[in-house]
Amino acid sequence: MLRKLTIYLLAAFVVALIPGFSLGDSRTAARAAREYVRSSQHKIVRQLVDLLSIPNVSFDLPNIQKNARHIVDLLQERGVHVRILEMDVSPLVYGELTVPGATRTLLFYAHYDGDPVEPSRWVDSKPFEPVLRDKALEEGGVLIPFPGLGTPYNEDWRIYARSASDDKSPIVALLAALDGLRSAQMRPTSNVKFLFEGEEEDGSPHLAEFLERHKDLFGSDAVIVADASIYPSGDPTFYFGARGIAKLEVTVYGPIRPLHSGHYGNWAPNPALELSKLLASMKDDTGRVTVEGFYDDVEPLSRQEREALRTVPDIEEKLRAQLGLSWTEGPGKRLPELINLPSLNIHGLESGWVGDQARTIIPSEASASIDLRLVKGIDPQGQIQRVIEHMRKQGFHVTDQEPDLRTRQSHAKIARVVVKRGYPAFRTPMDLPICRQLISAVERALGPTVKLPTMGGSVPLYLFSDRLDVPVIGLPTVNPDNNQHSPNENIRLGNFFRAVEIFAAVLAM
Repeated sequence: MLRKLTIYLLAAFVVALIPGFSLGDSRTAARAAREYVRSSQHKIVRQLVDLLSIPNVSFDLPNIQKNARHIVDLLQERGVHVRILEMDVSPLVYGELTVPGATRTLLFYAHYDGDPVEPSRWVDSKPFEPVLRDKALEEGGVLIPFPGLGTPYNEDWRIYARSASDDKSPIVALLAALDGLRSAQMRPTSNVKFLFEGEEEDGSPHLAEFLERHKDLFGSDAVIVADASIYPSGDPTFYFGARGIAKLEVTVYGPIRPLHSGHYGNWAPNPALELSKLLASMKDDTGRVTVEGFYDDVEPLSRQEREALRTVPDIEEKLRAQLGLSWTEGPGKRLPELINLPSLNIHGLESGWVGDQARTIIPSEASASIDLRLVKGIDPQGQIQRVIEHMRKQGFHVTDQEPDLRTRQSHAKIARVVVKRGYPAFRTPMDLPICRQLISAVERALGPTVKLPTMGGSVPLYLFSDRLDVPVIGLPTVNPDNNQHSPNENIRLGNFFRAVEIFAAVLAM
């Protein structure tokens, strides 16, 4: 015991002698970042607004390339050596910042593309024309002008624009953290690499190829992912795994053309009703998926992961009140527990017309979009097959082709299933030394953290752990009510400014 203590004190003494470095530097770095934000709010917000003003839907390649060039400029302004890795697809922006004497390398990953937009659903704003509100839209927030140089920003104000949270604000906050360190004449204690992707929202179809082709560039001690949002308790958050995902488009068929419901009602089968019954058969009244074998391959959590879940703040009642819910699925289980189980979600339904366009018809077909969230141990293709087998057990003829007239007449129930690209989950052990170091750095600087074995969202981070064989750790910073993937996406400025402190603490750990 004495020998270990002596070694620890000697190591601490040696570290303290390194120029520009002192014990507790994570705390010092966070303070420096806080002071920098106070003095440079307008500059930092302007950099975010400029980036948000560039349209970034992944299939809009000219604007995606414009985003990449803009990020390259931001990196180069900070002395980062930058390369654009391009293979006739969305550019992957790669940067390196080498620190003399550093013995550890951290690779930061985020994406700069965003989900497609529906401008008509944005309230009093446009997706790529950032606006400022005095609070959340759902709380009655109103538009206010961006303040002049002499007026500070209020932390409860919010910027509304596509990718304000997912993922452009973490990118700008990370770069502002470098500025904050430099303003205090500090420097990172790790070599730093940056990897900013432009097609994550499209499932990262080329990321595996990028990683394989440029494997020599991406060597690191850990990949730190800035995607996702903090836990609803508001505490700084780590996640050590991410769900995988598989998607299905299911179409059920009725008559070959829409029919008058008065003339043919009670006679022609209605595909909207048949689809509703099929979907209802997939979950029971408690929300448990009834597809046979759906939970069979779940890899159990470790003792440490279970303990981490027990320490997650209880926000169930508050969250139900905020969301207007009188009950939630999974009776007896909290949200962080349920995130570690696979799920089946219906995220879209379509049949006939509704609202002002409604017609009294029996529609010819009905469609549903289904996402399957996967956890460690579950194979995407195997989970898809379980769902398809469930459809067959409900009496459906399952096909991947549009049914012809003969097929329609040969089967009472037909379901066309189109499988979208998917990927598996991953989970990093929480007790690795680098994980403990990251947690310690953030907690020394900002207090207790929430530690989630798995986050709810899906990001193809398994590629990093599989291809590069390095730990992958999520460090989200944005507010949980940010409307990502939806109209009126936003970033609360208090979370944005705090992200600068969090990243500074990690850079200086």
